[in-house]
Amino acid sequence: MEKKTGGRPGIERRVLDVLKALLCAYVVTGILLLVLTLLLYKAGLSEENVNAGIILIYVISTFSGGFVIGKLAGVRKFLWGLLLGVVYFVLLLLISLGIYHSLQSDLMNLGTTFLLCAGGGMLGGMIS
Repeated sequence: MEKKTGGRPGIERRVLDVLKALLCAYVVTGILLLVLTLLLYKAGLSEENVNAGIILIYVISTFSGGFVIGKLAGVRKFLWGLLLGVVYFVLLLLISLGIYHSLQSDLMNLGTTFLLCAGGGMLGGMIS
């Protein structure tokens, strides 16, 4: 017998699913940033290569998070993936603001990063 909590029981589960997928995306981000750091140290990558690597890491991380949320949600996977990409970007922005106390890039770069994060999450959700 199910216990009634007075609210919508699916909301708590969805929030937990989003948190699981975000954790997955940030773990992938951490691992890939570590690999990029090792490549920078060992191979002496140029600034352009590092920037391209960071962009690729954003896309791969949000793709993996979108894939996980798509598997967990089961329905409207692309919307859940899009939501995950947007939340990933917002957290990334808040962390950056917390560390640097200002935005380190212009609006064009922020817009591009937002689209890449949202698109990567949505693609991951669609593929799942």
